[in-house]
Amino acid sequence: MNHIEKLLRESLKDCRIDLIGFAGKERFEGVDPRHNPFSIFPEAKTVIMLGKRICRGALRGVEEGTNFGDYALFGKNWLEDEFLSIACYDLVRVLEDNGWEACPIFPNPSELGPQGVSVAEGRPAPNVYPDFDYAAVACGLGEIGLNGLLLTPEFGSRQRFHMILTDAEIDPSPLFEGHICDACGKCAQSCPLGAIDTENTKEIEICGKKMQVADIHYDVCKTCKNGACVNRFAATARPDRIAALCNRTCICHLEDSELLSNKFENSFRQREAWSVGGTKNAAERNVEAANVLGGSFSKDGNRGNR
Repeated sequence: MNHIEKLLRESLKDCRIDLIGFAGKERFEGVDPRHNPFSIFPEAKTVIMLGKRICRGALRGVEEGTNFGDYALFGKNWLEDEFLSIACYDLVRVLEDNGWEACPIFPNPSELGPQGVSVAEGRPAPNVYPDFDYAAVACGLGEIGLNGLLLTPEFGSRQRFHMILTDAEIDPSPLFEGHICDACGKCAQSCPLGAIDTENTKEIEICGKKMQVADIHYDVCKTCKNGACVNRFAATARPDRIAALCNRTCICHLEDSELLSNKFENSFRQREAWSVGGTKNAAERNVEAANVLGGSFSKDGNRGNR
């Protein structure tokens, strides 16, 4: 552990950061420039991923079907916009106080297309939005599960991340070698819309780590009324599925199978899970209900003009 990493780790408690990992530029070789963080800061040497947990209690109202808005605040909007942003800013200050430039990166959807024109030959058009799932795996924090979500050994899918790029050279974190997802398929079995196809999987490889991911029909997920949320930054981006029935069932399985280090006295699911719908007809989507779940800034899920 070099001096800078020690300094950052000593700051974790003050910043209330639950997860941190490091990766060098070599782990991003071959990544599309549009999704490569080093397109933003070419002289950077290290990607830092820092995460805060989504408190399990933030999902309680959705699990019971009685309160959806507080998840949108404590599990998503406030967590990303305030709690994590302040922690990220504080770590950036630690680095810059020690003479290293540090560039904070917000988790905008990486699937968004260019929103401008290239300013010079060889540079991707703005805005470059790194793939945070790729970066989290590259920083040794976890794996992508069968359900297509980033899983960590601490919290499963219950976390959100910010990124820092710095020209400080920090030893890379070891890649996560174990497995969190046991491919039980309960995520697919619990989806009332049949949006998770475990019969058709694809292999994803990140830094040599291979993971099997089911074919996810995201257009169907966008019609879900069982906890999935319209992406609050762009309706065309993948929906937020952390509070969805499929993932809440995954959380239950991972906890009951003792696959996570964050343990609780009582099981998350206390009664039979509720579900609504079962149609794949997007025309039946209740947009107002989606706004309650998603906390979006406009009815179509867009924030600004994109």
